[in-house]
Amino acid sequence: MTGHSTDEVVFEARGPLGLVTLDRPKALNALTLGMIRAMQAQLRDWAADERVTRVVLRGSGGRAFCAGGDVRRIYEAARAGEMEAMFAIWRGEYELVAALARYPKPVVALIDGIVMGGGVGISVHGPYRVASDAYAFAMPEVGIGFIPDVGTTYLLPRLAGHSGTYLALTGSKIGPGDALALGLATHAAPAAAFPALLDALAAGGPVEPILAAHAAPPPPPGPVVREAALIEACFSAGSVEAVLARLDATEGSDFAAETARILRSRSPTSLCLAHEQMRRGPGLTLLDAIRTEYRLVTHVMRGHDFFEGVRAVLVDKDNRPAWQPATLDAVDPAAIRAAFEPRDAPEPSFT
Repeated sequence: MTGHSTDEVVFEARGPLGLVTLDRPKALNALTLGMIRAMQAQLRDWAADERVTRVVLRGSGGRAFCAGGDVRRIYEAARAGEMEAMFAIWRGEYELVAALARYPKPVVALIDGIVMGGGVGISVHGPYRVASDAYAFAMPEVGIGFIPDVGTTYLLPRLAGHSGTYLALTGSKIGPGDALALGLATHAAPAAAFPALLDALAAGGPVEPILAAHAAPPPPPGPVVREAALIEACFSAGSVEAVLARLDATEGSDFAAETARILRSRSPTSLCLAHEQMRRGPGLTLLDAIRTEYRLVTHVMRGHDFFEGVRAVLVDKDNRPAWQPATLDAVDPAAIRAAFEPRDAPEPSFT
């Protein structure tokens, strides 16, 4: 172990390998502010340590790599009026994502199980993402009245065929086959092979050949690849309403009908914000995208839907959120545009 290890995240140096183990298995390894700060400190130390030539991220427990940020803690802090504590979590998470995206040494994410939200942010912007057979990716934020963040404003619009817009607006989960086809994962390997892969990385040698030597054949593609033409035809539309109209007009497709049903269950405001993120994203750098997301966070945290969504999905678990406004046609386009504008207060640079 190293000096920055805590009871929530463990750091080990194994020869040239710096190993990060997220260790909150009962919470699906969701990121707390303490974990974030410990990771920032350890990554800085390893960046300056010539003995460490590569870093691996993994989760404990077998159910999840990382299910995201600690949304329940953010909700509780805001409800208690602890606004600075709430925004400290967002800032810390985005700073960690930015630091990993530009890390000077190869970062390998071994992703077994769920990877959502902040778990996506700390893994997907690095050069190597190894998906196990249990890999399950999602950015489900619109279902709790939030927005896709952690740099996905940059990432998702760059996926082929408007598949990123589909993922942003539906929050749907995809497996390793679709993830490899879209480039969200770079390699596939069974979780049982991860210990041998770690041993090989700890023994030294070039990272890329080691990953290739331990990789399994790509798993079969899933619904995003199978329905690529329909997704492109519908999610290339210029508004959420138009996306829904195209889905509704697609006859004989259970996928289109189910996708439309999912969209209609999401926060209308979040859908409009996410669609605008996908429209603007191709013109942004990753750091610009993260700054934009933080700006949107300050807007969303002063609204209604995030707190209602967390209440309905995570607190009371009745899964009956009362969105305000309740329909897409009641969302003010000017308010959506204004959410992307700079605030009067100084904004973090995340550099």
